[in-house]
Amino acid sequence: MNISQIQIFSSDEEVDFQGISNPDLILVFGEINLMSEFDFSTKVMKRYPDTEIIGCSTSGEITKKGVSDRTIVFTAIQFSQTKARVEEVPIHKMEESFSAGALLGQKLFSEDLSSVLIYSKGVDVNGSAILDGLRDSLGQGITITGGLAGDNGNFQDTKVLSRNGLQSDAICAVGLYGSGIKVDAGVYGGWSAFGPLRKVTRSAGNILYELDGQPALDLYKTYLGEYSRDLPSSGLLFPFEMLSDEAQSIGLIRTILGIDPEKGSLILAGNIEEKGYLRLMHASTDHLIDGAEKAVIQIKPMDTEKNALAILVSCVGRKLVMGDQIDDEVLVVAEKLGKNCSITGFYSYGEIAPLTNELNCKLHNQTMTITRLYEV
Repeated sequence: MNISQIQIFSSDEEVDFQGISNPDLILVFGEINLMSEFDFSTKVMKRYPDTEIIGCSTSGEITKKGVSDRTIVFTAIQFSQTKARVEEVPIHKMEESFSAGALLGQKLFSEDLSSVLIYSKGVDVNGSAILDGLRDSLGQGITITGGLAGDNGNFQDTKVLSRNGLQSDAICAVGLYGSGIKVDAGVYGGWSAFGPLRKVTRSAGNILYELDGQPALDLYKTYLGEYSRDLPSSGLLFPFEMLSDEAQSIGLIRTILGIDPEKGSLILAGNIEEKGYLRLMHASTDHLIDGAEKAVIQIKPMDTEKNALAILVSCVGRKLVMGDQIDDEVLVVAEKLGKNCSITGFYSYGEIAPLTNELNCKLHNQTMTITRLYEV
């Protein structure tokens, strides 16, 4: 497996990979305004007519050097024994999330499908339902990782990219086929819970209407205080820990994608436990960096002489908390993965990866997720 990467800073720059003339797959993660300005049709699609292309807009771009804003990172992969195929489906409203995921799975399905990388629009979507639909078509034996697109924390318009160009209302995924590709994943948060447990007394999917019999939005605002003026973006600083109906942690965090003042509800990135509990969370920079290191420790050791690619998808909420120290969580991962592991990725509105020691993939929020690809 050969890998070549280019990072551009303006729409005038060209895409010319060193050492790879005809890649099998190009991953593209970029700032939404620069992505909209860039001529993908001429500079990428026509230049690499036989190459599969997939990507999305971000709230920050990741390379081995750290985190950037207003750039586009192109990563070309040439496989020796793996086939890549990109599929996409439209999704115009949140209620279509399950059916869109199921249709995407049907398009990707094959007996030799090994794993799936999925990148979805990041607003007006239910990431958990997309995964449920995808698994409904693919079964439980396929590793699924990826994330929800970002738009610099504005929660207005996100984009996904395929050979059909940039789209606001779509989900794209690339299937990796064959027994030669190996995919390992790690995920960890680093957030700490605070405040009392609150019982979910009314919810539907990813819409939270009531906590302890009170309108969820009103109660949430009392905790946020002056931060409530900046909802939904300020909600990234105060996600929810999800607990079961027995008040036991289930290892998942949910963040806010939107609010509905008329209904007094919160729109979360994924489904919540209907009869479970929620508790607010907060974080420090040190704890988040430690979380990133714990995520990479979960990844299995491999032959360090092999070329590998790590795709890091981290939550924009972590970026807001860490500020100028945001590079540190990427650099600690890069150091642990070694010199022969290239790195790409982005800051997202939701992360997709298996829970620790499980193949069943989940939608996460406020985590660092790491997907490492290599061929054997």
